[in-house]
Amino acid sequence: MSYEPPFKITSKAINLISQISEKIGEIHNLENTAHSVHLRKKNRIKTIHSSLAIENNSLTIEQITAIIEGKRVLGSPTEIQEVKNAVQAYELLLTLNPYQEEDLLRAHRLMMNELVNRSGKYRKDGVGIFDGRNVVHVAPPADRVPFLISDLFQWLKDTDVHPLIKSSVFHYEFEFIHPFEDGNGRMGRLWQTVILKEWKPLFAWLPVETLIKEHQNEYYQALGLSDTNSDSTAFIEFMLSVLLNTIESILAAESKITVKITQKITVNQQKIIQAIKENPYITQEELAAAVGIARLNIIKNMKKLQEQRVITRVGADKNGYWRIEDEN
Repeated sequence: MSYEPPFKITSKAINLISQISEKIGEIHNLENTAHSVHLRKKNRIKTIHSSLAIENNSLTIEQITAIIEGKRVLGSPTEIQEVKNAVQAYELLLTLNPYQEEDLLRAHRLMMNELVNRSGKYRKDGVGIFDGRNVVHVAPPADRVPFLISDLFQWLKDTDVHPLIKSSVFHYEFEFIHPFEDGNGRMGRLWQTVILKEWKPLFAWLPVETLIKEHQNEYYQALGLSDTNSDSTAFIEFMLSVLLNTIESILAAESKITVKITQKITVNQQKIIQAIKENPYITQEELAAAVGIARLNIIKNMKKLQEQRVITRVGADKNGYWRIEDEN
């Protein structure tokens, strides 16, 4: 008999799924512009920072950005290695198959490289999760891990429940099994994203981890409550709320940009802004061709946009890019 994780699809969960599905269609910045090379990069950095911060990594967003850019950073060698590993693992995200156990092990090998002895391999010892001196969760015996993970992946492949539900169930069950000696939280959160991006690719770029970090206590409470109840219903509802809040924060940022753009801005300036959203590295010559006006007029309009703090130049003239303000 195949394994069926215990959970209930509540009316609250159904309502959250409905809201998420509706709002996903309203997001434009993450899918339609080239876009957001810049915006995607910012969200990826936020994701890595938040996921590692949950695991007590103290490096700031600025330090993580510097590491990604190949700059030297003063900090714990272990924490710096965690960042480098996470960057490599998330670079693989779009190619990872959520239904292949081998891909999970490959991602863990990258995520925990030089941090643990058994990166990319399941634990060989028992493990307990502590809150201070109190044991809050005892994971299944190590010899059961390969079978439990295999059953979980088989369920993931076979189930016809909504991706938002099954990704949350997988996340909880994965944390319950705790298959690795370390890196289980990072991998559980990563794999939920891997599952969701198969449904809607924009999930690869949503900074869901940031909202989890902001509600870290509730995250662990939801895991604990699901342990107590012996099903993942509470955790499903929590994760759906986080996903909805993440999407709403993206939409709020888009709305803020749109309002700013439409205030006291000419048609040509709106065209310039749209071209920058599609390619932050666009040149003035390319803008002139895209907008259909002389380069001199492009320069004048961009100066006005800078004075109004609608756009900002980041970096040098040759290798820098344009940033639309409030694009977070």
